[in-house]
Amino acid sequence: MKKFRKVLDGLTTSSPVNVGGVPLCSSAAGTPTAAPTPRDIEVAETLVSENFQICKTVRHGFPYQPTALAFDPVQKILAIGSRTGGLRILGRPGVDCYCQHESGAAVLQLQFLINEGALVTACADDTLHLWNLRQKRPAILHSLKFNRECITFCHLPFQSKWLYVGTERGNTHIVNVESFVLSGYVIMWNKAIELSTKTHPGPVVHLSDCPRDEGKLLIGFESGTVVQWDLRTKKADFRIYYDEAIHSVSWHHEGKQFMCSHSDGSLTTWNLRNTSRPFQVVFPHGKAQRDGRKPESCKPILKVEYKTSKSGEPFVIFSGGLSYDKASRRPALTIMHGKAITVLEMDHPIVEFLVLCETPYANEVQEPYAVAVLLEKDFIVVDLTQSNYPIFENPYPMDIHESPVTCTAYFADCPPEIIPALYSIGAKHKKQGYSHKEWPVSGGTWTLGAQTYPEIIITGHADGSIKFWDASAITLQMLYKLKTSKAFEKPKAGEVRAVELVEEDPFAVQMVSWCPHSRLFCVVGISAHLILYRFSKYDVTTEIAALEVRLQCDIEETISPSEAEPNAGLTDPNLQSPQHPPGSPGCATPEGIRDSIPCLRVKNRPVRMPPGYQAELVVQLLWVDGEPPQQITSLDINSAYGLLALGNCNGLAVVDYIQKTVLLCMSTLELYGSSDPYQRLTRSPRKSRQFAAGLTELSDNQVSLELERSRSPTSDHVNGHCTSPTSQPYSAGRPRLPCPEGPKLSRRGPSRPPFRKAQSAACMEVSLPASHTEESRENSFSRSRSSSVSSIDRETKEAVTTLRFMESYARKVDAVSSPCLWVGTSLGVVLVIALSIPMDEEERQEEPVTVMPSGTVLMLKGSVLTFGSLDCSGGLISNPYEVWRDPHAPEDPDCPRRRKLVNFSPSSSQDAAGEGHLVVVCSEKQAKVFLMPAQTRLYVHHITESSFVLRADVVSVCNSVCLACFCANGHVMTLSLPSLRPLLDVNYLPLTDMRIARTFCFADGGQALYLSSPTEIQRISYTQEMCDSLQDMLGELFTPVETPEAQNKGFLKGFFGGNAQTFDREELFGEAAAGKASRSLAQHIPGQGSIEGMKAAAGGVVGDLARARLAAEERGQRLGELEERTALMMSSAEMFSKHAHELMLKYKDKKWYQF
Repeated sequence: MKKFRKVLDGLTTSSPVNVGGVPLCSSAAGTPTAAPTPRDIEVAETLVSENFQICKTVRHGFPYQPTALAFDPVQKILAIGSRTGGLRILGRPGVDCYCQHESGAAVLQLQFLINEGALVTACADDTLHLWNLRQKRPAILHSLKFNRECITFCHLPFQSKWLYVGTERGNTHIVNVESFVLSGYVIMWNKAIELSTKTHPGPVVHLSDCPRDEGKLLIGFESGTVVQWDLRTKKADFRIYYDEAIHSVSWHHEGKQFMCSHSDGSLTTWNLRNTSRPFQVVFPHGKAQRDGRKPESCKPILKVEYKTSKSGEPFVIFSGGLSYDKASRRPALTIMHGKAITVLEMDHPIVEFLVLCETPYANEVQEPYAVAVLLEKDFIVVDLTQSNYPIFENPYPMDIHESPVTCTAYFADCPPEIIPALYSIGAKHKKQGYSHKEWPVSGGTWTLGAQTYPEIIITGHADGSIKFWDASAITLQMLYKLKTSKAFEKPKAGEVRAVELVEEDPFAVQMVSWCPHSRLFCVVGISAHLILYRFSKYDVTTEIAALEVRLQCDIEETISPSEAEPNAGLTDPNLQSPQHPPGSPGCATPEGIRDSIPCLRVKNRPVRMPPGYQAELVVQLLWVDGEPPQQITSLDINSAYGLLALGNCNGLAVVDYIQKTVLLCMSTLELYGSSDPYQRLTRSPRKSRQFAAGLTELSDNQVSLELERSRSPTSDHVNGHCTSPTSQPYSAGRPRLPCPEGPKLSRRGPSRPPFRKAQSAACMEVSLPASHTEESRENSFSRSRSSSVSSIDRETKEAVTTLRFMESYARKVDAVSSPCLWVGTSLGVVLVIALSIPMDEEERQEEPVTVMPSGTVLMLKGSVLTFGSLDCSGGLISNPYEVWRDPHAPEDPDCPRRRKLVNFSPSSSQDAAGEGHLVVVCSEKQAKVFLMPAQTRLYVHHITESSFVLRADVVSVCNSVCLACFCANGHVMTLSLPSLRPLLDVNYLPLTDMRIARTFCFADGGQALYLSSPTEIQRISYTQEMCDSLQDMLGELFTPVETPEAQNKGFLKGFFGGNAQTFDREELFGEAAAGKASRSLAQHIPGQGSIEGMKAAAGGVVGDLARARLAAEERGQRLGELEERTALMMSSAEMFSKHAHELMLKYKDKKWYQF
């Protein structure tokens, strides 16, 4: 025991156990309870806690619930704000930064300090924030919290440090962006309007300075009042009162007229020479009345942009304004250029749009070249330089949510040739008709990092589509799209089939399994179907093989743990349900009950398949006695063996996809055989089948909140392997651990509801101890499955939750390793199935594969999640695989095609054969390491008691291996292998809904991802090495660019008033002239940026402004000294003049001879 004490030094929850395959009763954590192992295992572990740190790396996808948009025309970077306080800053591909306001308040408006590397955000909590963009991770430098007024609109003139802020009360305040304090200069609403006006003008909806004179500020109020305020004289130049509410205002660049958009769908143009009435009133989409009356009202025009062009007529671009009689018409953006009116219909409502112009100066010809349109679920840029207004091809992955994401998979360090292969196929199917010009958002810089390796992310969607993404070097680019629905027939009109109960999403992807080396791809769908794909560079016309599996368990019995001998209870063979042949024809009872029919119909004719992934085999579970098949909860495929395995809450099926046969189809109970350690007593037959509660319905459990939080998902498995978008509400029961006093669990045939509509991973939620409102009850997930809480009335099934093909030892007496299938169930049971596979390639095509349960049974607490295989030196043993070969490539007579297998057997990595290997098993509650073939438990670690593990994977990090876990309480943990020593435990991500639980997955190299919103993928790193190198991998948002010079207008144009008048804002708004603002009005909050951010800030915009102020002070000091010297010289000159005058008077009347 000395060597074990060395390994266990410092551990609190690791302990050896007995040599037998059946564990003893659970003992206190960390207490040695068993005899020593057959031989000493000493592994030099290299991982320590200092190797791990968790941090967010990058976020991909479309910003969820966007609210605001801004563009820097000089830096050419774009910012998008969201309703949850998120901020995305985008530049050229690779320049993509995500920030988050700590308050979580919605972003109302964004204002770039153009070409200064700074951004001002106005949030719904009436706070202004100044972000420094001159660092790779932007930080807030200053915040200003308004206490008594609500912010409604902001305007920052180009090359100005004074920000105009309009409020809901109608007042306009001025903020110094250098110091982020309020100026004492305030434009009160009652001063802006006439004293005779009896009504409040409403909130400020627009602020802008006149292009011709920066000293004139145009203020638009919601009620329809427009005021031009002279900042110098503090008086109104003119006031406009219009009947319709104003939504936006846009100036002509000459500053002589402006255009307003109104709530009745009209556009009014006002000339400054005569503001008594509009110069022009237009209803762009209103129908003219015959009797000359005002055109009928239309929907409000929410925003208008009035931009001039050198080449011809100005552009008038606006959103909204469509006629009310077209209620079903989609949202539209209208472009008026001369007499031509173009309506661009959008797929989603328009949130905001910006016209991108060549110049940042408001008093120059704008020359628009594109329109950036932010929609609720998309972002597009329209090319204005072409008459048909095409859109630019978006380089960002904004279409992740094109169909709701239902599952994810993450593969790091893939074979380098797989990405070019997928891209070359996917490029042939790209959409056409894009603008030929380059993407206009081209700011920032990004270079490929030194530590890059091929990474691929796979997303499954509700419409049955699969997307492969290149995720190398923290970027994301779609490589290839696969549609699984093409393998099935479309239901004919009026045809009554089993698919009718699946409603809208019969092809929704539930889980995927991919072997990058052999390029085999397996997809599990919600209709209890599985599709096997092979990759080929050639198109082919062939039939799709189909197999039907009758996997149903109709036994009713009570599972009772044996109190004396675990292996005493045997299964009564009379209780087993008859197994129908897999290919038995469909039939129906006289009552019309569906039986032995699949949910979908596979195409039974030759199908032409383009290059890429081509369907080879479809496996479908059948209806039984009028009840639909249960969701597939686990899947594994092995290309070296030519086998795939699938399981659900009824049992397990093993399929030989080379010979297209079903090798094994057994219920979970039958897999035990004589090794079942539990008594199963017969109950009465089922008398009725009642539909169970659906996924989003909450059962009223009389269980304490803490116990409810500690429950674990089993049959409705929430990890990436075995949850379907329409998981059934069966409980897989508690782990079958000996518990003499515990209540017995009823194991009855489930009440199987029809399939529900496939829901995306984004719309499922977990019941959390937040509130008990009716809304939270309706949107919560009933986690009635528990390994620690039992209910005598709850329906239970033992589901197959995880599967793993590996080279192992099926029995204790085995001397050499052989192909095995490891099976984990929802009751914490691990079964090993022995496989006998012909080794010769020709024999493999014809000789049968033998599949037989070995009788090996191992036990854990909680539903089994994952397996891992290690050699006795602690190295990871990879799965054997077949090297990819194109199945449809032309035959070469000189080089016949043969299968090339790469085998990683336990003995191949050892000095001597037959040494055995280690198996890592992780469940929802604990992890164990077993020594095979002795089946000795070497280590055990109780991961959590109050929660449960959602996702666990054995991953390679830092040239070693560890076990990574994500728990429902938000903790991310890593454990060393094989000693299961805790290395990292961080409360990182609270589980707020099922989206995170269903999509969280780990990858090698210390990376992981999850769906942070219905439209965004968040990637994280949990290794110190990756976090340290992240700074070098991120792109630069700010690049030094010369500000364009203003156009030099001719003498005549300047003489006649064409040039803009400038004035000193500091003279008006500074503390010396305007005084200090009331302290109770707004509170200044220093930024919470990091030290690096503050250092970068010193070289950023505030540092530049501070240096400019210091230079101005030095210049003023020198001017003061010069003034003093000049005054001294003037004084000396006056004294000299005085003395000279006196001397002249003294000698005025004297003759020359009197001197």
